Amino acid sequence: MSSVVAVTDHSKGIRVVGILSIIAGIIFVIAGGVTWGAVSVKLADEKITVSEDAAAFGGATVNSPWTAFAQADIISHHALEATGGKTYAELEKDDPLRATAMNGSFLRASLFTSVVAFGVAALVMGLGVLFILTGWAIHTLGRRPAVVVDEVAPRATV
Repeated sequence: MSSVVAVTDHSKGIRVVGILSIIAGIIFVIAGGVTWGAVSVKLADEKITVSEDAAAFGGATVNSPWTAFAQADIISHHALEATGGKTYAELEKDDPLRATAMNGSFLRASLFTSVVAFGVAALVMGLGVLFILTGWAIHTLGRRPAVVVDEVAPRATV
């Protein structure tokens, strides 16, 4: 009779990959948090207040993706109201309201850019958490005790 032995051992390489993933995750969470904070502070420094007639957050300081979106939305409403419902592209080139439409468009674009920056920061933080959890799982698998399987293989008869 012959026996088959399978042995798995602790793998230092697997544990290192797990630790590196955890470190990358921590860096991602910190980078995302710093980015979120920086965008929030820079928006607050502009001292923009959400218009009172906005759908939400009226009177609040613009310093989050929600307040930035609410202000961009009401700017669009105000610009369209001022131009009789026409966008910048729909106004004649010599129409004095074209500057109003253009300024509204630029302000909205700037606010939407901050909304995107908040989204990217949140994505990076979420990926960081995912990296940490994956790294922890990989590291844990690398620490599992050795397994020995001793199985008697049947012999073929001739």
